Parts: sequence; C-alpha cells; structure tokens
Amino acid sequence: MIVEDTELKAKIQELEEALLKPEVRVDIGKLDELLHDEFFEHGSSGVVFYKKDCMGEGGVGVREMRLFDFELHFLGEDALLATYVCVDKTRGHQSIRSSIWKFADGRWQMFFHQGTLKKS
Repeated sequence: MIVEDTELKAKIQELEEALLKPEVRVDIGKLDELLHDEFFEHGSSGVVFYKKDCMGEGGVGVREMRLFDFELHFLGEDALLATYVCVDKTRGHQSIRSSIWKFADGRWQMFFHQGTLKKS
C-alpha cells in the first residue's frame, strides 16, 4: 500500500536524500545513525555490503547523485519500503533503488538497500 501520510513520506525522502549527500557519505557518525546495525545492501555492482563495510575511512564514497520518482509503501507498523530512481552524475548512469526502513530506538534507520542499473 502506498503511504498517503505526506509528513512521513517527506521524512523518509529526506533521510534517503541525506544518504546521497557527499558530506553524509563520508561522516561515519552520521552513517552510524542512519544505518541499522543489521544493515546490508545489494549494490548495483553485484556486491553485497554490510554496515561494517560502510564504517571505514571514506565512508561509502562521494558521488553527485539525485533521486526522482520517490514512493513509499507500508510493510508493517514499523517498516517501510522506499522506491525511487537515482541519477548518478559521477558515474553517468541511473539506477532503480529500493530501501527498507525500520523504526527502531525512536528513529527511522535504513535496514536494507538495493540498486539495479536502469536500462536506457
């Protein structure tokens, strides 16, 4: 079911956009706050990443990215699925992205993320 709560949708989109910002992508403290302890990602490269892989020097790397066509879907009382298209200007491609967000310890945290390269 698509989320009709515009305030919640705006909040999750803001968190997704934060994870695209260069200053957040290299800030280990901010990444620790935004990523659930059990976070994992199926990257568009085919590589699986875990939270520990994101917490080293340089964080998750700097890129110039923007998101479009953001949608939010309920998965349960404390879980949401975000879907969108990401334009990666640094690498010159687009990907279809999905993230599962869980509400834990009084805040939303990304639990899972997947990027799939979009065909032109």
